[in-house]
Amino acid sequence: MVLVRQELGDVLRDFRLQKGRTLRQVASRASVALGYLSEVERGQKEASSEILASVADALETPVSVIMREVGDRLAVLESIEVPDTLPADFGERFGSRGSDDRRIDLVAH
Repeated sequence: MVLVRQELGDVLRDFRLQKGRTLRQVASRASVALGYLSEVERGQKEASSEILASVADALETPVSVIMREVGDRLAVLESIEVPDTLPADFGERFGSRGSDDRRIDLVAH
């Protein structure tokens, strides 16, 4: 069974190591307990959206980039292909308004 928390932990660790930061440095900057962040990275604890946002900020990486990487890894594990672009008729099929009713411009690639 694929667990999102394990993939998220792996992605957070990978980004942290790519940035050359220690677990202690990221935990301190994110105001998260060192032990808790360690458990998140090992996939033993679920990170709340607030914790994820703090850790992403400490890593100077947008949450969307982290979640995209998690999604891509899950897709590989689930053996599915995830397109990099939206279908040309996405706006027509699913609407072009966001949840806060602001217009979202969809561009077909």
